[in-house]
Amino acid sequence: MLISINWIKDFVDLKGVDLKGLIDRFTLSTAEVEEIIYKGAEVSGVVAGRIVDIKDHPSSKKLHIVTVEAGNGEVTCVCGAPNVRAGMTVPFAPVGARVVGMEIGRAVVAGVESQGMCCSEKELGVSDDHSGLMELDSDVLPGTDIKTLLPIDDVVFEVDNKSLTNRPDLWGHFGIAREIAAISGRPLKQPALFDVSPFDSLPEVPIHIMDAEKCLRYSAMRFDGITVKTTPAAMRVRLYYCGMRAINLLADLTNYVMLELGQPMHAFDSDKVGGINVRCFGSPFDFKTLDGNARQIDPETLMICSRSNDNDVAVAIAGIMGGLDSEIAEETTSVTLESANFSSVSTRKSSARLGLRTEASQRYEKSLDPELTEAGIRRFAQLLVAADPGMRPASRFSDSYARKYPDISLTITREYIDRYTGIHIPDGKITDTLAALGFGVKQEDGRFDVEAPTWRATKDVSIKADLIEEITRIYGYDNFEVKSASAVLAPVRQSAVHELEYAVKLLLAERFSMSEVHSYYWYDGRIDRELGIHPKSHLGIVNSPTPETAALRACMAPSMLYAVNANKGQYPEFGLFEVGRVAAGLDADGVCVEKRVLSMALYGRGQLESVLALYGKACVDTIGINLLGRAFDYTGAEELEGWNHPSNTVDIRLQDGKKVGVMGVLHPSVRDRIDKKAAIFIAELDVDALAAAGRKNPVYREASRFPSISMDLSLLTGMDMPYAEIEDIIKGYECEELQTVELVGIYKDMALEDQKSVTVRLVFQSYERTLSSEEAAAWSGGITERLAKDGIVLKG
Repeated sequence: MLISINWIKDFVDLKGVDLKGLIDRFTLSTAEVEEIIYKGAEVSGVVAGRIVDIKDHPSSKKLHIVTVEAGNGEVTCVCGAPNVRAGMTVPFAPVGARVVGMEIGRAVVAGVESQGMCCSEKELGVSDDHSGLMELDSDVLPGTDIKTLLPIDDVVFEVDNKSLTNRPDLWGHFGIAREIAAISGRPLKQPALFDVSPFDSLPEVPIHIMDAEKCLRYSAMRFDGITVKTTPAAMRVRLYYCGMRAINLLADLTNYVMLELGQPMHAFDSDKVGGINVRCFGSPFDFKTLDGNARQIDPETLMICSRSNDNDVAVAIAGIMGGLDSEIAEETTSVTLESANFSSVSTRKSSARLGLRTEASQRYEKSLDPELTEAGIRRFAQLLVAADPGMRPASRFSDSYARKYPDISLTITREYIDRYTGIHIPDGKITDTLAALGFGVKQEDGRFDVEAPTWRATKDVSIKADLIEEITRIYGYDNFEVKSASAVLAPVRQSAVHELEYAVKLLLAERFSMSEVHSYYWYDGRIDRELGIHPKSHLGIVNSPTPETAALRACMAPSMLYAVNANKGQYPEFGLFEVGRVAAGLDADGVCVEKRVLSMALYGRGQLESVLALYGKACVDTIGINLLGRAFDYTGAEELEGWNHPSNTVDIRLQDGKKVGVMGVLHPSVRDRIDKKAAIFIAELDVDALAAAGRKNPVYREASRFPSISMDLSLLTGMDMPYAEIEDIIKGYECEELQTVELVGIYKDMALEDQKSVTVRLVFQSYERTLSSEEAAAWSGGITERLAKDGIVLKG
């Protein structure tokens, strides 16, 4: 937002003030200033000149030879402006003067010597209008310095809009002036407001607010007899310096009041707008806005309607933009002025749905003070009567106040202030600061009873700590005494889930040379279609900028596939991982249930899927054993997504049977869309569930001093029998000396149609004596008999 110091001077006397230092103080106390611009510095030596004679140029149909009286005699120049005429007074730059972008010198134009230049507004840097000469008042004396006629010299500073998000009162020059008055310790002058009370007997503008949640207040007043169409030059300059172009008097006045008080306004042609209804419509319809675009209005968008013969005709989108059919025209002489207050949430949502953000909507989004609506109309009327003394009010001030913000009263004590600030700020300084900012303050016996002004009670001030901020920022943080803090320092232990997350990342990056990626919290519909996947989603984003990114992810695998697809052409093999969040659904209270999930992907062009899958399993096993002290169990996947291989996908479980993840290679159809020549492995682990399970600390015991005996059993079993079940059967055999059961290998012979050969190694050892081979053979025989009961027999 651009702020003009000339405008600020209307409300605060800044004589003798170092402006650069003041703006720096403003940054420290209120909001960040991004840039300071010194307007008018390029313009010098330009004066008022009266055109006394004009002749056609002998060599050009578009140029004229003009004689100008510039205060110290007549000079001749060549001018090509279409509106040049004898008798008009214009800005004239004689030889040696400077305008924007150039210094004026003697020149020969089409064979005729030119001793200066008649100027447009653009050449003076006060607008973008280069269509013709700028015309000055006819009573201006030739030779008068142009800078005494127009406020060309100004200091404009740009305030970062983000720093004003919680300060709706600072979205106008008067609010900024209030801050500067408090910072500089100078009195604040109130803007002149038109007295509307003499017109209370006039008819009102009928107003009906039909949605009090979206419209807090709507004020209106009608004015007739408007004949002046052109905005005063000084006002146009201010608007231009603050980023707005001049249109016509009525439109410019609404913009001027908005930039001054922060209250958006809209002027309707009274011939096109009767009574006002503020409402939503039950079904969508098209509406053409002032910018000429047709926009579809949905049932949630608040509209301003003209009420005529019991029919509502939409004339504006509330808080955003007016309609083309009710705009001010050149022949307009009667205007109905709107000054309203709309819900910040409703305005923000409607603006996002329409893709239309305006100066007005930006202010309404910040929760403006409803009390501003009356001040806005009275300020508009004051400026209008100054520019067009013939205008007359045609209605009384009409007002419908649907909903007020609650008053905010806070009490702070001397002890509370000293404890929070760590310094002693005098009582007088505290009361003066709060009073300068508009707060009501009563002080008694070390207690301050404070009433927040309406313009601070809508959003910014609600608790006692907010008052401490007001006092200290104006006092100056740089005035605080620098001293060491006295406090007990103790290390903060990270939560189990954070420690596990960091350990997982470190393990995968260091031991397995995998790269961490960071992805968005939503699916990408375009890439999903490219890969032929249809991921499930429990939640969506309301008013997403595009439908392609409206679904929040319920699993991490699609995000990993996006990353694999993006990197497949860069490296022949790589590993990726991410610990991210997924939206698993809603709880009983309707709150989103988020889970922290580890996802990893392995990619290898030309590799065997079996080799890559075993490597991926080794990564998962290492996470379980090294970080949790737990060995995972793997069972056939109970639920498959579209990217999971129908056979080579397994669920990852803790030993108590709880599912904590899934892993496997890609479905061939999805893999082929990424790379037909590659093998791709995907795994997901529920980090929250793993952290909740905790680390299983190992149990240590003394190693036996007696030798062990190992025996290998080659077993025949069904193809669908998992090794884990075989191991559980063996471990269920009661033998104190059986120490370990190890898988040696699985062999599939084409001659064995529906069977496979599984070789296991049994290790027997005693802590009391040396075992004999006969004992080991007897135990292994018992185990063999136990296996046979489940159809698992020794291979012949």
